[in-house]
Amino acid sequence: MNELNQLKYYRWSFGDRYDGWRVKKVDAVFSVIPYFLRTRMDAQNFFEERLDIDLIESFIKEHKVDIPDLSLMHVIMAALVRLISQRPHLNRFVIWNKIFARNHLNFSIAVKRSLSDEGEETLIKPYFLPTDTIQDIVRKTRIEQDKNQKVGQQNSSDFISKILGALPEFLLRFVVFSLLHLDKVGLMPRFINKASPWHSSIFLTNIGSIGVESIYHHLYEFGTCSMFVAMGKKSRRHSIDKYGDLKSHKSIQLKFVLDERICDGFYYASSMRLLNKILSDPSVLLIPPNEVIVDEGVGKIRVDL
Repeated sequence: MNELNQLKYYRWSFGDRYDGWRVKKVDAVFSVIPYFLRTRMDAQNFFEERLDIDLIESFIKEHKVDIPDLSLMHVIMAALVRLISQRPHLNRFVIWNKIFARNHLNFSIAVKRSLSDEGEETLIKPYFLPTDTIQDIVRKTRIEQDKNQKVGQQNSSDFISKILGALPEFLLRFVVFSLLHLDKVGLMPRFINKASPWHSSIFLTNIGSIGVESIYHHLYEFGTCSMFVAMGKKSRRHSIDKYGDLKSHKSIQLKFVLDERICDGFYYASSMRLLNKILSDPSVLLIPPNEVIVDEGVGKIRVDL
C-alpha cells in the first residue's frame, strides 16, 4: 500500500496539484500574505523547545524487546506524525503564492553511510500515515534505511544528483531553472518530486547523534518543505523542585524553523504545547489516534486506510 496516495478527495478541483490540494477556505489575510512574503526565507519563524527525556528513555528501555530498533529519534518522529494527525495545517506548503494542503505525510532524513568526515551521506524519505503507531514508524524507517545504508549504494536522489552534477554549467542552470518553474505550476515530473529531499512534510536532522547541539537550519526555496527540525545532543540539566531539592534530568533541545505563511502563531504555539503533551506520555504512540483531523481549508476528504 503506497502511503503517497492514502489521503484522497471525493473530487478533484481546478488548482490542485498531484502532491497537494489548494487551500481555498482561508482568512483573507492569509490569502494575501504569500504575495508579500514571497519566499520561505522571508517567512521563516524560529522556535526552540527543551525536552526532558528521562521518561522517554524509560519508555525505550521498556520496549527494547518488542520494538528492538526503537530510538529517541523514532519517538520524536512518531510524536510529529501524531501531531500532524491532529494539527493538519502543519502539513501545508506555499508555492507560487498559493497555499496547499499536502496529500501525504513524509520525512526527509539525512543518513551517514559511514561515520567519518569522508563518509558518504544520503537522504531517505519514509512515508507515513496519520494513523501510524510508533511500531509503524520504526518499521517503515528501518525499511528505508536498509535500502540506503550500504556504502556505494545509490538511491534515486543520489542518481539524479550525479546526473545533474555531470552537466556543463550552462545546461545545469537551464535544467534547474526549468525544474523551479515547472514545480511552481505543479508540472515537475513526479519522479523528481519523489526523489527530492526538499519536497517533504518535515526535514529532520539528528545532529545530536554526532555529539553536536541543535541548530536553526534554514528552509529551502526549492521544494515544498515548511518545517525543519533539528535534534541536539543529550545533556544533563539541574533544577530545583517546589520543595527546594536539586534534581538532575536528561534533556535534548529541539529547534524548529517554520514557514509562518501556512498557519498563524497561535496555531503553532498550540501545536507545540500538544507536542509536549504527547512526548510527556509516549505510551500514547503505541496505539492509533482516536481520530484524524482533516484540513478544513480544502473541503471534505476521506481517509483510505
